[in-house]
Amino acid sequence: MSELSFAALERIMRKAGAQRVSAAAIEALAQALEEYGLALSTEAAALARHAGRKTVKREDVRLATHHVKSG
Repeated sequence: MSELSFAALERIMRKAGAQRVSAAAIEALAQALEEYGLALSTEAAALARHAGRKTVKREDVRLATHHVKSG
């Protein structure tokens, strides 16, 4: 079960230009986004720990985005 709503994912795909979206496509998008989100969150948490913090901040997420994309 996805943490992301079916409707939100369908809206994203429609904004990207899809006229119709199958349930299987939405499930695939949910899985991909959740995998990316987990990797990004893991990296952001590691950056916060490296900075001696328990709180993940916006900058941690921004920096993690660069690491996860290029990694």
